[in-house]
Amino acid sequence: MMGSLPSRRKPAATWPVPENHQPLGLGPRKTAVAVCNFPFGQVEPILKMGEQLNLLSEDGEWWKVVSVATGKNCYVPSNCIAKISHRWLFEGISREKAEELLMLPSNHEGSFLIRKSQMRKGCYSLSVRHSQRGSCDSVKHYRINCLENNWVYITSRLTFPSLQDLVDYYSDSRDGLCCCLQEPCFIQGSDSGFLPNLSRPVIVKMPNLDWQEINSSELLSEKPQPEDSPISLGLREALSSYLLMTEDLPLEDTSTKKGKKCKDT
Repeated sequence: MMGSLPSRRKPAATWPVPENHQPLGLGPRKTAVAVCNFPFGQVEPILKMGEQLNLLSEDGEWWKVVSVATGKNCYVPSNCIAKISHRWLFEGISREKAEELLMLPSNHEGSFLIRKSQMRKGCYSLSVRHSQRGSCDSVKHYRINCLENNWVYITSRLTFPSLQDLVDYYSDSRDGLCCCLQEPCFIQGSDSGFLPNLSRPVIVKMPNLDWQEINSSELLSEKPQPEDSPISLGLREALSSYLLMTEDLPLEDTSTKKGKKCKDT
């Protein structure tokens, strides 16, 4: 329910956690980030928005975390935390919170994050901080769609086998975005070694297609293509999707369009 608050039951007392302590039975630590100050309304909160956290337990509505930046640990409501993977993929964060994080002073043009869409199941959203001369910075959002084979795209003419490939490509070329992706959203404490810094991706660009040299049977073939083939799986998926959307068009519509085209020429 929107606006619902966690239970008011007071969690167990907290205690200091040594920096290298690994609690028994919890396995590898999970990385998260605070999406708001906690406790609410305090002059000196225990956790501040943008702090990197290690998630120690996820029992109930109150989760136990330890701050990488300060070493403080406490129980916090689960809606105050977003899990992180790949350094830039955020789970459990709204559009508004994404904007607040990216607008923190430590971020700049090209700072970005990807979040799971709360409106469309199986889709993602790319949020990028953008600077415009003479105006305040803003955050632009782009929907990332997913094909049935799990390839992803922002525009259907360009598909990628994974989110990592999408990030790598748009780190090198804006290609329709407001700017190139520069750095993942800054997280306080991420320079302490818990989250690896992303190196500059190596981009392999394919040459432009010469459609006159392409055999149409290769476009629709389900057989694997050689590595040096200019026809990617993503291109074939995009063409298949288009054909599925147009296969129910009446034949007379097609003939009419062809006739009109001949008359125009």
